[in-house]
Amino acid sequence: MGRFRRTLAVCALVLATVAGTAGWAAGDVQTAVTGPPPGTAAWTADHVLGRRLPNPASTAPALVARFFTGLTAAQRTALAERHPLVVGGLDGAPPELRYTANDLALTAGRDRELARAADPEQPTGVRRQARKRAAAYDRLLTPGRHVLAFDPRGRGQVAEVYGDLRTARRIAVVVPGSDTDLASYDAAADMARDLRAEVIRLAPADHPAVIVWVGYTTPVGVGWDAATGHLAEEGAPRLLRFLDGLAATTRPVAPPSVFCHSYGSVLCGAAAHRLTGRQVSDLVVAASPGMRIGQAGQVPVGARSRLWATARDATDWIRRVPPVELFGLGHGADPADPDFGARVVSSDGAQGHTGYFTPGTASLRNYADIAVGHYGAVACAHSASDTSEDCRHGLH
Repeated sequence: MGRFRRTLAVCALVLATVAGTAGWAAGDVQTAVTGPPPGTAAWTADHVLGRRLPNPASTAPALVARFFTGLTAAQRTALAERHPLVVGGLDGAPPELRYTANDLALTAGRDRELARAADPEQPTGVRRQARKRAAAYDRLLTPGRHVLAFDPRGRGQVAEVYGDLRTARRIAVVVPGSDTDLASYDAAADMARDLRAEVIRLAPADHPAVIVWVGYTTPVGVGWDAATGHLAEEGAPRLLRFLDGLAATTRPVAPPSVFCHSYGSVLCGAAAHRLTGRQVSDLVVAASPGMRIGQAGQVPVGARSRLWATARDATDWIRRVPPVELFGLGHGADPADPDFGARVVSSDGAQGHTGYFTPGTASLRNYADIAVGHYGAVACAHSASDTSEDCRHGLH
C-alpha cells in the first residue's frame, strides 16, 4: 500500500507538471509530420530519365547518393526544377543540389502565400498568417543562406547549414526542442551560428560546418505533447535518415557531433537505440527533461561514440520537471545526474533554459571542444561524485 501511494504521489506530480506550473503555457496537441517529402507521388511516377527514380520512402540515403552520382549535371538540375520539394528533402542527394531545390521551393511557397495575403476573399486571420509565412520564407531566401531541407507541411520544418559541407572536416548538428518551427526558427539558428563561431575559433583549419535540424514536429508549449514521447518517436526515424544522408554525402574526419536541446534530447533518446558510430561520434544533451533512458549504458551508439550531458543551470525551469516516467508521462532520469552515467560538462555562465549556447559560457566552450575532438580541454561539472578526471576518463 505504501509503494502504491508513493506511485500515485509521483503520478500526481507529473500530472501537475503537465497541467502547467507558474510561467508555463498549456500546449496544443500536434499531429506529427511523417513520411516522405510532399510531391513524392509525382516524383515516383516521373520517367523523364527513362528509368525509375529512387523512392524517397524506401531507398536508403547511400543508394540515393549513388543514383545522383550517376547523373549528369543537367539531369540533376532538371530533377531539382521539376520536383524541388522532393529533391530538397531527399537525404542522400548532393547538398548543393538540395540548396538549389529548396530555393525554388521557398520562392514558390512565398509567392503562393503573398497571393493568399492579397486575396480579399480570404478571411483576415488567413491573410495575416499568409503574410507571416511569406516573411519567414523570404528570410530563408536571403543570399548566402543554405537550406538543406524544407517541408511546408504543418507548422513548417527546415534544416540549414552554416559552413561548407564540401570542405568540412568537422560537422555538428543542433536538434532544438519545443516551440521550434518555421515561424520561430531563428532562435534555433542562433544556437547553430554561435556554436560554429566558437568551433571556428578553436579549429579554423577544420572548416567546420554546423547544421540546425528542425526536421520533426515539436511540441507547442508545455502540455501533453511535451510530457509524452510520441512526437519524439515519430521524429526519431527522420533524424536517423538525415544522419545517414550526411554519412553518404560528406567526408569529415569523424562522424558528426549531435547537440540535443530540451525536448530535442527526448527525440535523441528515442533515436539513440538505433544510432551507430558511423552516424554520430558524440551525443550531447542540454536542458534535458530526460531521454526516456534509464542509464547512459543503454545507449548503444558504438564503441567510439560518447554521451555527454550538460549540468543544469540553477535558473533553468527544466529543473522543476520530475525525473520520472509513469504511464507514458515524463521522460525519466535526468541525464545530468551522476548516477545516470553520462559525462557531465560544466555550464558555468549559462542562464535560463536557452542560455547554454550563449557566447562566453562554459557550456558553449565545452560544446566546441567536443565538436572538434579536444576532449582534454572539456571543463567538467563538479559535484561530490563527478570530477574532471571522471568526466574525461578514457578520452584522448
